[in-house]
Amino acid sequence: METSKFFPSVEIPNEGCQKTLKNCNELLPTLPQSKAWWFDHLFQYQGFWIPSFGIRGSMLINDHFKPRSADIIVATFPKCGTTWLRALVFSIINRNSFDFSDHPLRNANPQELVLFFEGYLHKYGSTSFVDGLPSPRLLSTHLPYSLFPTRMTDDTSACRFVYICRDPKDVFVSKWHFANKLRPKELPPLSLEEAFDLFCKGVSEYGPFWDHGLGYWEASVESPKKVLFLKYEDVKKEPLGCVRKLAGFLGVPFTPEEENNETVAEIVGLCSFESLSNQNVNKSQTSSGERPVGNSDFFRKGEVGDWVNHLSPKMVEKLNQITEQKLQGTGFNFD
Repeated sequence: METSKFFPSVEIPNEGCQKTLKNCNELLPTLPQSKAWWFDHLFQYQGFWIPSFGIRGSMLINDHFKPRSADIIVATFPKCGTTWLRALVFSIINRNSFDFSDHPLRNANPQELVLFFEGYLHKYGSTSFVDGLPSPRLLSTHLPYSLFPTRMTDDTSACRFVYICRDPKDVFVSKWHFANKLRPKELPPLSLEEAFDLFCKGVSEYGPFWDHGLGYWEASVESPKKVLFLKYEDVKKEPLGCVRKLAGFLGVPFTPEEENNETVAEIVGLCSFESLSNQNVNKSQTSSGERPVGNSDFFRKGEVGDWVNHLSPKMVEKLNQITEQKLQGTGFNFD
């Protein structure tokens, strides 16, 4: 069986997992399909446009995953700061295990340190390797909150979710750039106009964007001890305060000694866009069949407001109108 330096080897899927995969394969052809940004197709599944591997992962989670009280789920809509949030959570949880001068983030991409939940479940067809991870298990996902089983989301479950959301205009621009890096070479580039039309209709990987964010927002309002909802822009503006808030939510607040030793500032500095993107491991452009992009492709600009360099006034107006309509009466906004 295949293994890696970060995660344990896995066994052949058991009979139960094989049955789930069979059910998924039978389900997929019956679902509405749409053109994907970088995969072959997206499937409309329980109100969201999900790639086939995401649906397989979701079904395996629902049928077989056994959550633990210490589990931490790092959740994002694609291109909302996934790599950054993975790095922050990993650094906070493991801050007493590593020296900052020789930290794992200096030698490995955050994608390697925080497991991509549904991606690995799809790859191995089993939850057995997750069962072998030590607690606390750090698991990253793009799945909507509503696709998780109640044994993970109700108040009797102690596992926690950390979600980061971002201005949809910046999300769209970042996702469009990223999509054209992932698209197979035999396909023409995805034009900004075509991508914009799909995004506004909610048709993008794990979309609609607004429904995805609202699911986690509403959960954070109902269960603030279970779901922490962060805004990308807030973390960029007040990183020290947000990191303290994150540590408190995770149950590992900073001690007075750590505050005096500037541990918070060390974590913020190590996990900053400038620091991560300049690590040699993240300058690699090497891709593989499993991941058709190199580590460097996960770092473009990391700026707030870069959309002004790409979107026309009409595009901005339309996205703002959709956002206002979608968020009306929810108590959430991007101001």
